[in-house]
Amino acid sequence: MSAVRGRSSPGDREDRGWLRGAPPPWWVRALPLVLLAGVTAAALVSPHASDLGFLLGAIPPLAVLSYGPVATAFLGVAVVLVLHLPGTHLNRPGETDLLTVAFVAALSVFVSYVRSRRDAQLDTERTIAEAVQRAVMPPLPERVGSVGCTGFYRTAQDGTLVGGDFFDVREGPKGVRAVMGDVQGHGLAAVSTVVSLLGAFREAALDQPDLRSVAWRMDRRLAVDSAGVRHAELFATGVLLEFSPDARTVRVVTCGHPTPVLLREGKAVEVTVPPCPPLGLGLLGDDPPKEVTLALGPGDRLVLASDGVWEARDAGDSFYPLPERLAALAGTAATASAQLPAAVWRDLLALGYDVRDDATMLVLVPLPQVT
Repeated sequence: MSAVRGRSSPGDREDRGWLRGAPPPWWVRALPLVLLAGVTAAALVSPHASDLGFLLGAIPPLAVLSYGPVATAFLGVAVVLVLHLPGTHLNRPGETDLLTVAFVAALSVFVSYVRSRRDAQLDTERTIAEAVQRAVMPPLPERVGSVGCTGFYRTAQDGTLVGGDFFDVREGPKGVRAVMGDVQGHGLAAVSTVVSLLGAFREAALDQPDLRSVAWRMDRRLAVDSAGVRHAELFATGVLLEFSPDARTVRVVTCGHPTPVLLREGKAVEVTVPPCPPLGLGLLGDDPPKEVTLALGPGDRLVLASDGVWEARDAGDSFYPLPERLAALAGTAATASAQLPAAVWRDLLALGYDVRDDATMLVLVPLPQVT
């Protein structure tokens, strides 16, 4: 099992698409060369193809999309040479036409130089941003203590690795503790809040005696962060879990977040947990959150999902039936826990559901103790 980052996979430029920073597809790179060869061949074979000469003027601008200044200059020179070859019957352009082609070629070289420099700078900045965002939410290990982990994260804002959702799984003195949350807003504006909450959880997971205290620590963190900001209204939903050292039981606390779904023997059931207010409203100290304890057996799986999954809507404005679809998908080839989140995502898209928020899933599986 592993963490899956979906379209924001670190270091995978191809997944971003051509118009979002990935290298151009092969046909875009081949187009200037094919156009140059095609027009030249047609003009050599037939004198009537001389009217196609105007297409040569498009080659240097097309080269800008794929090539650097040196290759663009080479193609520009090749265009001028082809126009002067007697055998192509293209050697009769007016002086103004030649100057126009030469000017366009020179301008294309300049634009290619600027684009290449900016691409290099953007690649450097993206590499730094990815390193920072991976530090905020590093990929989950396949196993934390006695719990197997699979995470899936798709941000609503293209080009980012961290949005308003977050999750983490940590081992501590009381067992393995996990969290999933969704802060107010999404995209880059929510990242600072995610950093605060994850930092509070990681400390509390080691120090606090129970889940209620962990939730209270996170609640206080948000309350303190928003205390000096007028009308901040900073809050987050969250669900926390604590597995016993042998992973035979799990305690669950929810703070305004959808409850986990238990997959057991081909059936998917939402875990019933008494609700409590979202984190950051300062209410947990007055009304401690209620927790439930759930017994776990071999083959059980707990699936946590954010609002982006639960509230995805179809053309009829109906919500995605996550428990029902989980039960169906768990009985197919996607039975393996590591494949389940990606299978849910594909199912969402295949059924035409519109995902309007960060989509996050976390699958937690009790595993046999390693001796």
